[in-house]
Amino acid sequence: MVLDGHDPLAIARAAQALADGELVALPTETVYGLGARADDDAAVAKIFAAKGRPADHPLIVHVLDAADAAHFAAQLPPVARRLMGTFWPGPLTVIVPRAAGVAAAAAGGQASIGLRCPAHPVARSLLAAARSLGVRGVAAPSANRFGRVSPTQAAHVADEFEADLLILDGGACELGIESSIVDCSRARPVLLRPGVLTLAALEAAAGEPLTSTENEAANDGPAPRAPGTLAAHYAPRATVRLFDTAALADMLAKQWPPGVAVYSRTALQACGPDGTWQRRMPDDARAAAQELFAVLRELDAAGAQQIWIESAPQAAEWDGVRDRLSRAAAAFNEPVSG
Repeated sequence: MVLDGHDPLAIARAAQALADGELVALPTETVYGLGARADDDAAVAKIFAAKGRPADHPLIVHVLDAADAAHFAAQLPPVARRLMGTFWPGPLTVIVPRAAGVAAAAAGGQASIGLRCPAHPVARSLLAAARSLGVRGVAAPSANRFGRVSPTQAAHVADEFEADLLILDGGACELGIESSIVDCSRARPVLLRPGVLTLAALEAAAGEPLTSTENEAANDGPAPRAPGTLAAHYAPRATVRLFDTAALADMLAKQWPPGVAVYSRTALQACGPDGTWQRRMPDDARAAAQELFAVLRELDAAGAQQIWIESAPQAAEWDGVRDRLSRAAAAFNEPVSG
């Protein structure tokens, strides 16, 4: 059931559904989320069941502001507060120590919890209306089956779930890939998942370097589990393969293989069936991120058996796109080079 997210009556209906322990799909500036009130473990269990997601794989809790974030946190470390002050509302999730007895199911049973304050006006209206009904936060992973391509349009969500799911339509997502995740629960802040925010921008706001997940000694132990960090994720039904520019041109030099769709920044001499299975990747990283998941879904729906993608540039602003592509192509661990 798709409702206009800009309609106050739809917002009120969705807020009441959340308060009653039901699921609601909502737009954010990153991707659409499948939400339930974060303080209701039974409601959160419905998210795991609907997605087919393991119950120990934590969810991000979306809050209206820092005051609601404090409700779920045992503490908000100074580095988390600095990051929140710079990027909230926006595409940043901070992982902090979890308050005892709160949102255990949403946290996947961990002692830490991921918190985000979305910027999308529909999401913010819903969070405000839900708070007036006693809902302090909404646990909301991407509104798709576990491990599959994230949705960036209301129609994508409707394609994934039963018709009775309440979906607030807020239009196409502005950013198109999930939030950056910074772990602030240990000795040093760690970037667990890149997004559209660059490492340099995150470090400037944090006031200190972000270390790597591999440096467990400096980080005071292993990283907590976090959404979207499995090796294989964001995958369409078609097999995704990554190629550098020369290798892609070489593979297509003789004949476009049957069942292959191509997504590339470089113009190609070859052409797919009727030209329908070739999409041009934008040269701008933000534009590429915004359309990435929609393009994968489109080529999947067209019947492609494989999607060959030109590897993203190594520039920092492409980190989030490279991360999503590498996980979508996890069956082929290394890009093909010419």
